[in-house]
Amino acid sequence: MKLLFLGDVVGQAGCDYFLKHLPELKRKHGVDVCIANGENSAEGNGILPHSAEQLFTSGVDVITTGNHVLRRREIYDTLDRGEAIVRPLNMHPSAPGVGFYILDKMRYQVCVVSLMGRVYMDFVDNPFEAMDKLLPTIQTPNIIVDFHAEATSEKLAMAYHLDSRVTAVLGTHTHVLTADEKILPGGTAYITDAGMCGAIDSILGVRPELALKRIKTGLPVRFETAKTEHQMTGVLLDIDEKTGKARSINRIVE
Repeated sequence: MKLLFLGDVVGQAGCDYFLKHLPELKRKHGVDVCIANGENSAEGNGILPHSAEQLFTSGVDVITTGNHVLRRREIYDTLDRGEAIVRPLNMHPSAPGVGFYILDKMRYQVCVVSLMGRVYMDFVDNPFEAMDKLLPTIQTPNIIVDFHAEATSEKLAMAYHLDSRVTAVLGTHTHVLTADEKILPGGTAYITDAGMCGAIDSILGVRPELALKRIKTGLPVRFETAKTEHQMTGVLLDIDEKTGKARSINRIVE
């Protein structure tokens, strides 16, 4: 199985880029399953039914999220309907939606888990305990974890905690593609962050002057996504779907 995982899609411009370029990228690499983080896909922050639909139309099979998923109340009903959009597993049980999704590809199934870190992040339940509780209930060996976290140490710790028990632990949240992709001893693929689909000339997808004003003054600033040249980044995994072990992981920049 060839699985493509793409980092945070930023704003309407990011969705438009997906619609234009993702189908060809999937054909180029023979992709069987495509997962993307969509928690910033709505213009202004969060995710909306409209932005989610654009990602699905472009060829995304499952959308993962993170700390911004509940910013827009319009998405709540969509999350509760059990569509292929997952909010972090370790959010409070009263939060709308669920933390994992089973994608059925007939020949095999893929469990996609959204998980959120706690270091320098909003308060959530212990992500390590949440995964330990979930894993015995999952019947497929193909388990992809999007670990939406700030601290690199927490992400790597999660990868070693889950090594041999999941197919991949793939970091999101920082919007910067890291260069540490590897296969751990137990066969689990890992990268600290898959980056983003956003403007190259930007600060994490935001117009630089707006991000700078927020950083320099500490005052509230309405962020707007940059509309300059875009790119999408992520990783391509080759997986043995019978065992759930990753054969390879390679960075993608398009």
